[in-house]
Amino acid sequence: MTATLSLTELDNELSKRDIQLDPDGYFIIYINREDGLICADHYTNAINDQGLAVDPDTGEVIACKGSKPRMPTKTFTGRTAKEICVNLLEKTQPTPVSMLDHGAYLGREFMRAEYALKTGEDYIQD
Repeated sequence: MTATLSLTELDNELSKRDIQLDPDGYFIIYINREDGLICADHYTNAINDQGLAVDPDTGEVIACKGSKPRMPTKTFTGRTAKEICVNLLEKTQPTPVSMLDHGAYLGREFMRAEYALKTGEDYIQD
């Protein structure tokens, strides 16, 4: 990456990097405008030998799109990024996040969701 990239281009490039999946699960983040909330549905997963997320009950690979619906294990909410982070990472024991990079990612996404909630812009999880 060079210094000539715009900040958006830089973030887009960083979004393409390989990351390890958190064995404690993943989150689908969205905003509930009616109630003024940032929401994060937590789903469990397991990681197979190829590093792919699989349904812990069936062993089937979890597809990004078109897979059968799964029920979240828990939904976390907050009116601000800070509130949902505290609810998820401090008040929930054991925390459903086992990797620091996953926690950092969630914090960034919650800030983006808060901004979208405040400004009326659309929020699409990275």
